[in-house]
Amino acid sequence: MRNKRRDGVRIKDVDGFHSIVPYVMPKRSEAECAITEHFDVTDLNRYMAERNEKEGLNLKLFHAICMSIAKTIYHRPKMNIFISGRTFYQRKDITLSFVVKRTFEDTSEESLMFMKVEPDMNIDSVSKLILGDVKKVRKEQSNDLGKLMEMVGKMPRPVLEVFFAGIRRLEYHGMMPKAFAGDDPNYSTCLISNLGSIGAGAAYHHLSDYGTCSVVVTIGTMHKEKKIMYDGTEQERDIVDCTFTIDERIADGFYFAKSLRIMKYVLEHPEALEEKISETVPVEL
Repeated sequence: MRNKRRDGVRIKDVDGFHSIVPYVMPKRSEAECAITEHFDVTDLNRYMAERNEKEGLNLKLFHAICMSIAKTIYHRPKMNIFISGRTFYQRKDITLSFVVKRTFEDTSEESLMFMKVEPDMNIDSVSKLILGDVKKVRKEQSNDLGKLMEMVGKMPRPVLEVFFAGIRRLEYHGMMPKAFAGDDPNYSTCLISNLGSIGAGAAYHHLSDYGTCSVVVTIGTMHKEKKIMYDGTEQERDIVDCTFTIDERIADGFYFAKSLRIMKYVLEHPEALEEKISETVPVEL
């Protein structure tokens, strides 16, 4: 039954150590591994400003980070593995999710966005996809997932207990209905929280035991920092911090650490953003 998931393909050749890990640590929240990385985005900011002015685009730092994450995951497929029902699956698609506030006010409602990226996309197509989805949600004041949550959230507490107990059993056996999981950020490859947009730092964000999301990234505010460059000069650079929380059961820390080299290269060499996600990145892995 667990061989026929809609969103993933079962991995059968799991080594002995990893095959028992879901029994030792059955919950995703028990296997969290977090790391904060600092990215120099000085050249990236210059690149986006020039293209925005010359071509009338609206490229943003968030778009570039989403693109770099997608490119990293494409070339490091273990980061797109999830565990459900104590079984390992390779996710079929690369999907990113994030929260959209309808207005920047404390009382503003939030909508959850779910975005599938394709191997032939680049920064331009990713940017247009994000901007289009955000504009649509803010205009319509909701999306299908939001409407479903509104309906489910009004159920009496005993009914909700039974409802989610049933949902968890369906998930364990790989039978979660698309209506509940299709656009749910908890079922995405990576959940991205842009805390910098509200003036906050790159805080640690937990993984959820609900769903299949194995990677969460938080983006902090951009700040100035003095760095010694290769030529020995000291320059003030634009730095953004990102905190990554990962399910360490899906691969070892060595694999994760090397994977971040791709993201670092893409953000610090913005011309790579114009290439397709499927194009290789010249970094030593």
